[in-house]
Amino acid sequence: MITPEEIQQTLQSALKDSEVHVADLTGTRDHYQVLVIAPQFEGTSLIEQHRMVYAPLQEKIGGDIHALAIKTLTPSEWKSQQA
Repeated sequence: MITPEEIQQTLQSALKDSEVHVADLTGTRDHYQVLVIAPQFEGTSLIEQHRMVYAPLQEKIGGDIHALAIKTLTPSEWKSQQA
């Protein structure tokens, strides 16, 4: 089992200066949703952004993490959505 805090820490370590929000969708600690806001996403495609999120979690996906829904935003996209 992996906790939301472990997922958050893993992603924040891999994507410096990122903001990560993790939600356990079912309460079973294997179906998660993540929102990652990172400056590294600037100028990259959505597929590249998702790969950047999957990569540090790769060893957990299919095991501890059965399902992972991902939303990625750049800081400027996040700011626009908050306005």
